Amino acid sequence: MIKRFLRCVLKKLYRIEIKGLDNFYKAGDRVVVVANHLSFLDPILLALYLPGDPVFAVNSHISGRWYFKPFLKMVRFFSLDPTNPMSIKSMITEVKKDQVCVIFPEGRITVTGSLMKIYEGPGMIADKAKARVLPVRIDGAQYTPFSHLKGKVRIRWFPKITLTILEPKSFVIDPSVKGRERRHVASMKLYDLMSDMVFDSSDRHKTLFESLLDQVHLHGRKHVIAEDKRRSPISYGQFLMKTVAMGDSFSTQTQLKEHVGIMLPNSLECLISFFALQSCARIPAMIHFSAGIKSIILSCKTALIKTIYTSKKFAEKTGLLDLLEAMTSANITVHYLEDIAVSFSLSGKLKAWMRARFPGMVRRQLKAVLLSDSAVILFTSGSEGAPKGVVLSHENIQANRFQLASRIDLCPTDVVFNALPMFHSFGLTGGTLLPILSGIRTFFYPSPLHYRIIPELIYETNATIMFGADTFLSGYARFANSYDFYSVRYVFAGAEKLKEETRKLWMEKYGVRVFEGYGATEASPALSINTAMHNKPGTVGRLLPGIQYALKPVPGIAEGGRLLVKGPNVMKGYLLHDQPGVLLPPDESGYDTGDIVSFDEEAYLSIQGRAKRFAKIAGEMISLAVVENYLLALWPGKEHAVINVPDSNKGEALVLVTNHSEARRDLIIAYVREQGLRELSIPKKIQIVDSLPVLGSGKVDYVSLKASVLNVSL
Repeated sequence: MIKRFLRCVLKKLYRIEIKGLDNFYKAGDRVVVVANHLSFLDPILLALYLPGDPVFAVNSHISGRWYFKPFLKMVRFFSLDPTNPMSIKSMITEVKKDQVCVIFPEGRITVTGSLMKIYEGPGMIADKAKARVLPVRIDGAQYTPFSHLKGKVRIRWFPKITLTILEPKSFVIDPSVKGRERRHVASMKLYDLMSDMVFDSSDRHKTLFESLLDQVHLHGRKHVIAEDKRRSPISYGQFLMKTVAMGDSFSTQTQLKEHVGIMLPNSLECLISFFALQSCARIPAMIHFSAGIKSIILSCKTALIKTIYTSKKFAEKTGLLDLLEAMTSANITVHYLEDIAVSFSLSGKLKAWMRARFPGMVRRQLKAVLLSDSAVILFTSGSEGAPKGVVLSHENIQANRFQLASRIDLCPTDVVFNALPMFHSFGLTGGTLLPILSGIRTFFYPSPLHYRIIPELIYETNATIMFGADTFLSGYARFANSYDFYSVRYVFAGAEKLKEETRKLWMEKYGVRVFEGYGATEASPALSINTAMHNKPGTVGRLLPGIQYALKPVPGIAEGGRLLVKGPNVMKGYLLHDQPGVLLPPDESGYDTGDIVSFDEEAYLSIQGRAKRFAKIAGEMISLAVVENYLLALWPGKEHAVINVPDSNKGEALVLVTNHSEARRDLIIAYVREQGLRELSIPKKIQIVDSLPVLGSGKVDYVSLKASVLNVSL
């Protein structure tokens, strides 16, 4: 009777919604229910809304408190001392009686709002009792006064609370694994199950702009969300109004679902322009403005881009005026944000203010935008030098940011420092959309190359999370003061291999662990990551939830294989230069990363090498075939082969092997600049030979060449 009364009261107050109730009945009788722990309300919610009369495993320290005793009288509970092995054995015995037992694997209420440490005990109980595991996701309780997040999130008395019951799972552990190793395996499986639960039940089935509107409602219009080097922070309310106003202007100059270029550095203008296009159902194409004139023009033709938005001040400062002239000559319309800003009328501003105050008006406008629709176009190098457009849908990006959030304990009080450009997927998803759509304040800096300035800004902004490639991280570490990174708790490295000396330098000088990850633009981009909970230096972490993989055997490779992946984060498809505007979806067998990888016994991923002929220089992908092609145009009739070798400064460097006796680096530099090509593609060293070695097939023997130049002094 009391339970029924409390159920009615709580359902009325918190608008409680139960999802997946059928999964509870599928689980059977011998079940361990595992749930995330957001507040003191959690056990009450599960006791009232789970069918039957489950047994609750309650920490003996908690069960002894006088103010919990009235509630404990309403349920069956087992006082569990996690430090006492006999207590856990007694719990196993209890579950073996075909009981439904509820355990909070974190052992404590979260102080971040995300998953925290997962204890071994619950996994061992499920394993030893041969019980099925039933994951339950609690959401909304973290915003009540009964959580530990006061001062971190906007607390309110009666937020909506949702209980999501997911599919029951069974642990399958090799019988030969015994003792502590078995406990560890069970713990890893439970952690994976919990992070899968967080991802599977995430609110990702929305467009990017809908998620932005949700965050404005969740955190409040006054919540400060972004800042750039001009040091003028912007709140969600201000950001939304500027975004809607800019979107109104964009909609008069472009067509519905048109591919529209953005050519801006990391700044509030770039962020606002990106979401402004989302607000009016246009598809932003992020232009890599340092890629060279020819590559950029070809990118625009490949993606059928007819309109570019940029800044006149930015173009003048960075020497892009020749590029803008070339765009105009190619019939691409260039609009300057400065001109748009002064063109806003009073009525236009009032309209934008009204729509920002009542976002339901914007939501109605976006009903035509589907989750599977294109959300952004990024550009990556093609195997023959022509850039490829990578089309990512709303579903792709949303999936990837929630995959990351399921493994990283992000907190609304975090501050992200992002110097990675938004035209890179790492800078867009990791450094921009992940924090902005999670209520996390983000500082945008226009270039990752300012090694002396960035550490000082990280210190000034009290940044707690940053992203970078090894080249940049090693540069910051060389010039920073030993106290500049005092506030940093997470540094995530990607785009190129993290060198051991960089990892050690950050740890020994600054006391900060660098967590290496791995991904590809085509995967939105993250595929795997090391975290505070699971970290193995020398690897790139474990695959994120929802990603399936296969290893394709490679001749001559004994361990591992070529990695193919599938998942909701894998791109919608490619746009290629020879078929402009035509979307080519990935192969049904999965996206071929072109990387040779291996997995260890704990599922940590290691990169063995690249199957494709690319080099990664300062985080940029350089096609070796492209370099050879332009060298052939410079010195026709000669033989040229380009090899990538390790380089301590930029990860990799290029060595040209040629039979042209008069080849000189200054001539290559002049040619590259004249042709508007990428300067990163200039070989660092030239080796002149009589002739290039060839295989029996007549092709250049690159394996022999690489072996001969590995010891070349750079």
